Amino acid sequence: MDLDAYVQAHLPEWRRLEELAARGSLTGPEADELVDRYQAVATQLSVVRAQAPDGAVIAYLSALLARTRNRAAGTRTTAWSEVRRFLVARFPAALYRLRWWWLGTLAANVVVTAVLIVWLLQHPAVEQSLLTPEQVDQLVNEDVEGYYSEFAASHFALSVWVNNAWVAGLCLALGVFGLPVVYVLFQNILNLAIIGSIMTRHGHGGHFWGLILPHGLLELTAVFVAAGVGLRLFWSWVAPGDVPRVRAIAHEGRTAGTVALGLVLVLFVSGMIEGFVTPSPLPTWARVGIGILAEAAFLAYVFVLGRSAYHRGETGDLDASLLEDRVATAA
Repeated sequence: MDLDAYVQAHLPEWRRLEELAARGSLTGPEADELVDRYQAVATQLSVVRAQAPDGAVIAYLSALLARTRNRAAGTRTTAWSEVRRFLVARFPAALYRLRWWWLGTLAANVVVTAVLIVWLLQHPAVEQSLLTPEQVDQLVNEDVEGYYSEFAASHFALSVWVNNAWVAGLCLALGVFGLPVVYVLFQNILNLAIIGSIMTRHGHGGHFWGLILPHGLLELTAVFVAAGVGLRLFWSWVAPGDVPRVRAIAHEGRTAGTVALGLVLVLFVSGMIEGFVTPSPLPTWARVGIGILAEAAFLAYVFVLGRSAYHRGETGDLDASLLEDRVATAA
């Protein structure tokens, strides 16, 4: 990076922040501008530190941020603005930055599931070794559909949300170890493949997928996102690149925390679909259509909002200003 050109390009912004920080009183729009410029300069300081560390520039920007923090003590962004920023910037940017990890995980799991189902259909003896004819009959004619209508929709949606959040949480928490994530995923898709092959062999394949797809598209995508982010965390210490291993793990770990919070909401949506749409009397095409719309909305969220936020400098990590504050406190 050409540091001189970078300084010349951003110097007017820094001068403007100096001016705002020096004023005795600020209007509402000026207070908002001060906070926005503070966040932008904090990001720029992070860029300088990473790509063209220069003692004078770093000292100047650090001092400017310190003065601005003192000035902005009474004009911090509200909790709602932070929530909004999380939803429209940090979370989708994290998903976009790590897209190849979770898209690769998704594709691999879909392929393996399809291969397992085909293999199980070609080897009916495996089914006979797992379940008795009576158990197969109960699964095909009662258990699968009854699973979605056994409890009140609201209670069922809550239990589904908790269960799926637990699976996604396991993928994220165990991600640093790598192999446990693969094990959790395999157990998940193996169960799906076994039930899917049994239902298909006994002529209920369409009915089974009509029950699974409305919520399963978004639900499994969330699980694959968690697994992909977990595997990226594992890879951050295996191959940290040009940064110290501890710093790489810390960066991806904080991003994993962002993704974990966001997936709580994604899984809440899939749980509501599973609790209220899947067992509903709507025709299959309508229920599956709702699932496809939910999945399309999620992908648009990632590849429209997330892409835009990522190109504005968001990564899913904490703000550089918050990291500076933590370092200063630790010191």
